[in-house]
Amino acid sequence: MDFWDSFSDGQDLYLRLTGPVCARHGLTRTEFHVLMFLANNPRFSTAADIVEKRHLSKSHVSVSVRALQERGFLAGEYREGNRRTVHLKLCPAAGRAVADGQAAQAEFGAALLRGFTREEQQAMQEFFRRIRQNAAEYRPAETEGEGKKDGASG
Repeated sequence: MDFWDSFSDGQDLYLRLTGPVCARHGLTRTEFHVLMFLANNPRFSTAADIVEKRHLSKSHVSVSVRALQERGFLAGEYREGNRRTVHLKLCPAAGRAVADGQAAQAEFGAALLRGFTREEQQAMQEFFRRIRQNAAEYRPAETEGEGKKDGASG
């Protein structure tokens, strides 16, 4: 199996495990992602954080946040001295959906890591940390013209 196929298979599994949670709670996929992001990442609290970290479109996040606010799952608040940035917080009404979502995420993690030793899991975490770092730091060389994209001179 190709390295990248494993990501696609993992994404398919994630969708199979979280789909019933979305259906049970009447959530769109993006609404689910917004709730889980806020529940799992308490240091981030703005729609801009969600867009940046989850690579979702601004319009989808905006629509989802509005829908979640209308259902009483999210509330927006301004912080002292800043009336421009709305910080989102989970409301008690979101509790069951968040708990079910986190249970599905835990099942997903357990399924992916089944059969790996603790040491192998730690090594994998380090490998993926390094892969993320490499991706974040990689900057393709500046090229002049189309013929030099692959490194060949034109």
